[in-house]
Amino acid sequence: MNLINPENMVLTTMRLVESDEKSHIRLNANGGNSILLVCEPDRELDYIQAITKLMPEDKYQVIDLGDLLCQFVEQNKADLEEMFDLLQGSPHQIFKTPDGEEGSDYLGLILQAIESSLKADKIPVLINTGTLYGSGIGSIHIVENDLVMRAKLPLIMLYPATWAQDTLMFLGKRPASKYRCMVVK
Repeated sequence: MNLINPENMVLTTMRLVESDEKSHIRLNANGGNSILLVCEPDRELDYIQAITKLMPEDKYQVIDLGDLLCQFVEQNKADLEEMFDLLQGSPHQIFKTPDGEEGSDYLGLILQAIESSLKADKIPVLINTGTLYGSGIGSIHIVENDLVMRAKLPLIMLYPATWAQDTLMFLGKRPASKYRCMVVK
């Protein structure tokens, strides 16, 4: 039985973000500007409830990646079947356009939402990040983006993962990067 209290973890994360020593985040995140709030995958809903309960809307912008994925599908509904047929060997390219190519993709929607939050002077908080699984988008694609790296406010990412010794396993399945992130566990 896991005794970690989601509300305590969210409050700990808020204290880090709201402290006067924001450089502490960058030091612990290898120069990055992001916090991975790690939760066990089966406790993610408890953490989401704690986030929505405790993080005031005037300081934090909760960005639901599940909603953004639905928005991406809705915007590309007419082309998705053809895209899946064309990219059978690389379906992840539907969600993340290869470097050097242009196109509307899921990663772009995520970055637009983060940018909107930052422009409103709110700390972006990503939830339902499990939607990234199989998309070709890793947390590293978000946290190493110039928009996030240069922002005056940090990014918080609720990250459903388990630990296998010192390796962070996204959704308990795939090794995940902790680089450019301060990990709160």
